Amino acid sequence: MPATTAENRITAPTGGHPQRWLILGVICLAQLTVLLDNTVLSVAIPSLTAELDASTADIQWMINAYSLVQSGLLLTAGNAADRYGRKKMLLSGLALFGLGSLAAGLSETSGQLIAARAGMGIGGALLMTTTLAVVVQIFDDAERVKAIALWSTVSSLGFAAGPLLGGFMLDHFWWGAIFLINIPVAVVGLVAVVALVPESRHKQGDRPDLLGAVLSTIGMTAVVYAIISGPEHGWTSGQVLLSAAIGIAVLGLFVLWELRTPHPMLDMHFFRNQRFVGAVAGAILVAFGMTGSLFLLTQHLQFVLGYGPLDAGLRTAPLALTVVVLNLTGVGARLLPKLGTPGTIALGMAMVAAGLAAIAVLGGQHGYGGMLLGLVVMGAGVALSMPAMANAIMSAIPPEKAGVGAGINGTLAEFGNGLGVAVLGAVLNSRFAALVPVSAASLPAALAAAGSAQEKARIADAFAAGLETSQLVGAVAVLAGGLLAALLLRRAERPQA
Repeated sequence: MPATTAENRITAPTGGHPQRWLILGVICLAQLTVLLDNTVLSVAIPSLTAELDASTADIQWMINAYSLVQSGLLLTAGNAADRYGRKKMLLSGLALFGLGSLAAGLSETSGQLIAARAGMGIGGALLMTTTLAVVVQIFDDAERVKAIALWSTVSSLGFAAGPLLGGFMLDHFWWGAIFLINIPVAVVGLVAVVALVPESRHKQGDRPDLLGAVLSTIGMTAVVYAIISGPEHGWTSGQVLLSAAIGIAVLGLFVLWELRTPHPMLDMHFFRNQRFVGAVAGAILVAFGMTGSLFLLTQHLQFVLGYGPLDAGLRTAPLALTVVVLNLTGVGARLLPKLGTPGTIALGMAMVAAGLAAIAVLGGQHGYGGMLLGLVVMGAGVALSMPAMANAIMSAIPPEKAGVGAGINGTLAEFGNGLGVAVLGAVLNSRFAALVPVSAASLPAALAAAGSAQEKARIADAFAAGLETSQLVGAVAVLAGGLLAALLLRRAERPQA
């Protein structure tokens, strides 16, 4: 790997940038805005359906246009930040996100809102990569783990606050307000970034890898689209198979090109580093377990226990709040030097798996009280494992490639999120269909078609059994991923020792 030079790092020998904690606060504010927008739209679906006369397909594209564009551009955005300046790309991301939010809030048709959401996705990709890259640049080795823990805390806070903020705004304003609220945050962020954030970029002046950028964007977008649309259209449908085939083929071409070109946007030799591969495996599977289980949990709370959307969102909040409290108090940052990266990741992901298993077993027997224990244990595991894995990924990549490293980290999270919903959702559906031989594809449709109260009870019990099975599958996957990641990281540390 390239050696670290003074011109590639802006950190001081000790202590990092003098205003690093204030800069981190600015970065977290920008990051929070992007993450809120991933979840805030879900509570506005009834309003959008009524006021824009939006069809089901329109609603799906309003949600997916943002995530598709963002995930497809993460690697390209990270490479651009390294090459042209992380401060420049951070400012560009804030400006694009603010303009996209304005266009979304003033949209009068479904098509306009979908286009605005896609524009917001471009800004979101720039923000997701540059924020982590700047954190790596301004903090030294002693404080970087704590800083990354605080940065990752924003992800959990955004997940918990999105539906709550959306519900509050819709109770008092029209649906466009959930987008317009981003504008003052973007303006404050622009002013603060100009005043506080130092510029940093890769000084070697590699030529732009334009073909690599095009191939990675097309390949990532096609694969993520297949994952998103699989549960709706069926995994064997032509639409899903064609999209997956195109994505895999184009990503294969991307890998071949990156191995041949003298100035690759993603150095494939990173994947020879066992530390990097171990962190990659863990990052995918913790996102897999967390997002997939919460997708199942919200269905359990609404369909089986009968809570409304806002009440269900409130009852999933303990997971995010546990992550926030533990990271703000620095528990993970203090444990990491004592346990080491492999031990911290193994312990954290074992706790995530235990929390999933508790939700599966106790949630069915004891209602929400049993789920609460699982959510807290799971949150503690996420607080330990996620910052350690993000730090392991960024530490395995030269500092001058911090933007690409952040792009890889974000891309892995998107893959894990999509796979968690897709795979655990498929396990739930197959188990439900095996227990209840009905033609309906969802629980509400099956309950509507039921002829008696006894049959409805049997259908609800079958759905709860399917949830338990799928959550246990997620727990096993997360535990296996944690042990694999820890093993690879331990083996990578032995030669260094």
